[in-house]
Amino acid sequence: MQGLLVAVDVGTGSARAGVLTAQGALVGRAEHAIVMNRTDANHAEHDSEQIWHAVCAAVREAMAAAGADPSHVVGLGFDATCSLVVRDAAGGPVTVSTNGEDNWDTVVWLDHRALAEAEECTATGHLVLAYAGGVMSPEMEVPKLMWLKRHMSRSWERAGMMFDLADFLSWKATGSLARSQSTLTCKWTYLAHTEAGWQPDFLASVGLADLFDKAGLPAHASPVGSDLGPLTELAASQLGLTTACRVGAGLIDAHAGALGVLGAFTHDVGTIDRHLALIAGTSSCVMALSAEDRPTSGVWGPYFGAVLPGVWLNEGGQSATGALLDHIIRWHGAGGDPSPEMHHRIAHRIAELRQREGLTLAERLHVLPDFHGNRSPLGDPFALGVISGLTLDSDFDSLCRLYWRTAVSIALGVRHILETLNTRGYAIDTLHVTGGHTKNAVLMELYADATGCTVVESSARDATLLGMAMVAATAAGLYPSLDAACIAMQQGGRERAPDPAARLHFDKDYRIFLEMLRQRQTIDAMV
Repeated sequence: MQGLLVAVDVGTGSARAGVLTAQGALVGRAEHAIVMNRTDANHAEHDSEQIWHAVCAAVREAMAAAGADPSHVVGLGFDATCSLVVRDAAGGPVTVSTNGEDNWDTVVWLDHRALAEAEECTATGHLVLAYAGGVMSPEMEVPKLMWLKRHMSRSWERAGMMFDLADFLSWKATGSLARSQSTLTCKWTYLAHTEAGWQPDFLASVGLADLFDKAGLPAHASPVGSDLGPLTELAASQLGLTTACRVGAGLIDAHAGALGVLGAFTHDVGTIDRHLALIAGTSSCVMALSAEDRPTSGVWGPYFGAVLPGVWLNEGGQSATGALLDHIIRWHGAGGDPSPEMHHRIAHRIAELRQREGLTLAERLHVLPDFHGNRSPLGDPFALGVISGLTLDSDFDSLCRLYWRTAVSIALGVRHILETLNTRGYAIDTLHVTGGHTKNAVLMELYADATGCTVVESSARDATLLGMAMVAATAAGLYPSLDAACIAMQQGGRERAPDPAARLHFDKDYRIFLEMLRQRQTIDAMV
């Protein structure tokens, strides 16, 4: 138990911490809930201090579960959602909420208040858009910053530091104002492949010429896994660790998952483009890596060095997947609380119905899953969900049929993304899945059968925490590079091949899926 690593993963609803060995084995894990404030359908805020307290509690409990000696922990890494934290020059919280309460100082990644500002960014046609899928998303930081400056000018005046959440946690831990190449490249329009990095003319064109002063941004991003320094005495005390522990430059949470499942292929960058990471929970992110940049309309990126050094990343996604299935359960008359037990009960009944009806189950019921917009490959935050084929049925079986067809649509949405990527030089035939969806048997079967890809479920108990342990190990100097840490610590996985007998059925479903997209566009054009 010498040379231990602590990994922290902050998602939408909780902070998770793990204690791992230098070989990548998870020996202790804990989780604490984080709170969210919703003042409007498009507004969502976190309390960053509450997140930090949840992180500290999770780390201390994970250490206790592992029976670990704090003096044996040599490295720590944080990942988090791409949420925006606003602080004043002294480090105090600054409100981003219309209720004016300073503790709500973080705009959550899923917040869509800045739809109009995102459209303005897209309309500039600036070079930065070529490295953001051609379309600015309201989930990125620049539109949110524009909104804050326009609608909450007092908060903007007070601001002195702004962070992506992962960088905020590193700052709390070390006092370092460094920012990760993962966060700045993917969410702040920093072009890591250029010598300058920042594009001041773009920021000026959208009214953010003063962003560097207000956000305390560095001139250059820090490569993922670089050593940001030791824990401060205060942070070490709060986390239950020591000041000998080094902190590595972290990642956006989905990128940490990609590192955990794709890092093993870093030794052969020439064929890494056959592999797609699918990090799937409340929402879903798909991560494709390549040796060269491959701009793809409607897919974020290409981002240089955002996951692995010297490697390009394209990032697609679906803004609501697990959240959509939860919504279907709440919305349906036979539903209710979308608890894990309810999902399991539905999956069990779907299996029974399919024993009788096979893949023809609810074959006239079709869904477009864009209930929270289409992040990829359409890049349309205004896209709407569609259900075709409803009847007056309202019993539990009708809920199960709708759940099944919604799950089919989620898998077909992944197929739409990967087929778009394959037109840009990728040759994706393997999906590496991690996240909450690995617990959903319906989705895991569909990810193979509806896409025609081999699905690999990581053998790591938590691939995202594994990715962050790789970062922590690099910062601590246990390995000479992030590449070396990935190869040494990777855990392998279990494979599931697609069912050849299902191909014709899902090929037909996919044609219907594409036709529904076309018809939705036609209807929207008539409005």
